[in-house]
Parts: sequence; structure tokens; C-alpha cells
Amino acid sequence: MSNDGFRIESDSMGELRVPEDALWGAQTQRAVDNFPISGLTMPRNFIRALGLVKWATAGANAELGLLPNKTAMAIQSAALEVAEGEHDAHFPIDVFQTGSGTSSNMNSNEVIAHLATEKLGASVHPNDHVNMGQSSNDVIPTAVHVSAALTVHEILLPGLQSLLKVIEKKSAETAGNVKTGRTHLMDAMPITIGQELAAWGSQISHGIDRIHATMPRLTQLAQGGTAVGTGINAHPKFGDKVATLLSEQTGITFSSGRNKFEGLATVDAAVELSGQLRTVAVSITKIANDLRWMNSGPLAGLGEIALPALQPGSSIMPGKVNPVVPEALAMVSMQVIGNDATITAAGQSGNFQLNVSLPVVAYNLLQSAQILGNGARLLADKAIEGFTVNEAKLNEALDRNPILVTALNSLIGYEKGAAIAKQAYREGRPIREVAKEQTDLSDAELDRLLDAAELTKGGIKA
Repeated sequence: MSNDGFRIESDSMGELRVPEDALWGAQTQRAVDNFPISGLTMPRNFIRALGLVKWATAGANAELGLLPNKTAMAIQSAALEVAEGEHDAHFPIDVFQTGSGTSSNMNSNEVIAHLATEKLGASVHPNDHVNMGQSSNDVIPTAVHVSAALTVHEILLPGLQSLLKVIEKKSAETAGNVKTGRTHLMDAMPITIGQELAAWGSQISHGIDRIHATMPRLTQLAQGGTAVGTGINAHPKFGDKVATLLSEQTGITFSSGRNKFEGLATVDAAVELSGQLRTVAVSITKIANDLRWMNSGPLAGLGEIALPALQPGSSIMPGKVNPVVPEALAMVSMQVIGNDATITAAGQSGNFQLNVSLPVVAYNLLQSAQILGNGARLLADKAIEGFTVNEAKLNEALDRNPILVTALNSLIGYEKGAAIAKQAYREGRPIREVAKEQTDLSDAELDRLLDAAELTKGGIKA
């Protein structure tokens, strides 16, 4: 130990200085020195997954008689501390590092070996013990899948399910609020706000289904493939045992991937999940934009609803309140769509037996799942659940909507209907009033045919 706050560590490339209080060793330090790029480090859930993988691999090696029980127990204890976030400060490596994630794998090996040595009172080697039967080439893809599955189960799906529940509740509450429908942002036939929200609910429900459909491939793990997929230096039962232990520890059913060559050479399951997240982001954007339009005004816009007032909307215009949550969700969606473009490009970066963009896949995939899940809950709780309906504004627009003449087409024909609509537009008069003058329909027939609420019936199968 030196007196300047550093100690000397060595690896196969020689000696170098490491901060004396760091839990990591020489290979981590080389990566810190080599990649001072973004200041972005690997996400918490990825470090958590690395800890869980190292816990499971030590357990599997012990069960197979390859690692002494005491050594395995020390490694597992240290690995769980890593998984639980007790040592995140000792994972300093930049996201933009070696494409296999070898630096992050060795970071976990060195930190866990350091902790396990202290616990055991005997030397635990980062490669020979913590990394036994493993390669960065199967550890990192496994950690990508495990961390993504955890984020989906714990943040994304609960957030989307919460959003769906609130939308369905609000849809039922607004089932009687009839409004002017819009196509091309122009007046169209009437619908109810409840029907409008039901479309949102269907989007989110389908998004949840799409994510569930991806999980069987995401939960297949590469562990046991080692360097190139052949399983060199790993026991034939190693991959299955690791998957079983991870399933028991997380409550998520993992399995050993059927084709380890695919597991190392591609990130197709991550690309697939990212594509589903992109679709959800598109749905969220549609909902956010509808909310902004419906809330617009309140005097010079549509003013159909009033979103909850959350904060002042301007530093210069007193009393202005903006739709801040839908705006935030629109930006979340932009980020997810951008992340998907990065993941798509990264997915193309496999050459022969290895994908070499694994850290950036992990970073972007986990960010997308997290911000979508958290954002969905926010949209539900701070925008949709609390908005109020301006019935007077809805009725005013309905009364003046010439497109209601469409309901008379079967009796008076399209051309006559168009002439009535144009006159109503031109003169700013209710369509019923003009239709009474221009047709032989009775008051009772006009009341029945132009009943806006009746015109909203249909559109959803029971």
C-alpha cells in the first residue's frame, strides 16, 4: 500500500495503481482509464442482474462439485450484496466500453472476489473462482436478459396495468359525455369521451399483450455457452442449474437457451422487446397528444376537458397552466423511439459468434422499460384520473356541427346533405334548423335522426 491513496494491483498485462479504497482490481482500473467517454455507468438493474448471475453461477458450480462450498457461500454472499446495491459506487465503468461487456464482467468478478476474500479469510480469485465456467460472452447476454425481465416485471408491466385500469375507469365515468368526433382534426360524427378513452385502453391492453408475448424468448439465457457457444470449460448441466437458481431467486421463470450460439451471437430478443416498447411509446404519444388537444385553450382552444393543474405554466404570463404531464410523456416516447433505433443498430453489430454492442443495448433497453413504466403510472395518476369534462363546451360544439347531416343521407341523399351542411357552415346555424327548412322531415324524425347520443351507438364488440 502506498501513502498517496493508491495501491498496486497486477494482471496479465502488468502492474498499475488502483485507489486504495476501491473494491475493484486491475482490469476494472484499465477500463476506467481507457474509456473516459460519457460519465454514464451501467444501470442499477444491470448491476443487480450481474450480482444475481454471479450468485447463481457460484451455486451451480458448488452443486456440481466444482467449487468448495465455503468458497461458493462467500461468493454468493458477496454477490447478493452487489445485487442489492450495496456496492454500486464500485462499478464505475463507462457504458461505452468493450462491446462484449468484458470490462463490466471483470468489474463484478473483482469486486465480488475482494468481498468474498474478506468473508472467507482466504484468497478468492476473480477468474478462477467467481468466473468459473463462464465467459463475458455468456455472462453479459445473460445479465441483459435477466435485468430486462426484472425491469419489465417490476416497473413496466405494473405501470402499464395501472394506466389501463385508470383509463377503463375514466372511460366508464365519461360514457355519457357526447362530443364532436374529429378526423383530419376536422369536425366529424359524434362519439362519447368514454369511447375515445376505450380506444386508448385497447392500445395499452394490446401493448401489454405484445410485451408478454416476447417474454418466452427474453427469459432464455445464454449462460453455459461460454466463449463461442460450444460450452468450453462449463459443465454440461451448468446452464440449466444457473437458470433454475435464478428462477428461484427472482420468481421469474428462466430457462437455459436452446441454442447457445444464437444466445451469444445475437441480441434478437432484446431487439424484439425494444420493438414492443417502441409500439407502446407510439400509443402513449397518441394518448398524450389527444389529451393536449382536448385540454387546449381553455378559451381559444377545444377546451373539452381540464387536466389537473400541477404547476404554473409560464414565467411571464400569470395564471397560465400547461399540460405538463402529457408533454413529459411525449418526451419519454421520443426517448424510447430513439433508444429503439440505437438497439436496432446494435443488433446488427454481431459478427460471427458475438454481438459487440452489448453494454449499449443494456443501457438503452433498461432505460426504455423504466421510463415507460414510470411514465405510464404518472400519466394515469396525474392526468387521466383527475381530468374534468366541460359539458357546456361539448354541447355547444355538437349543436353547431353540420356533419350531423350524415345521419340523414339514407333519406335525403349525399348531395342534398352536402348542400345543407354548407349552408349551416356558411350561416353559422344548427344543422337541425337548416334541415327543417330544406327537407320534408318532421320534427319528430329530425329529433330521432339527429340525436347525437344515439349516433354514438356501436363500435365496440361486447
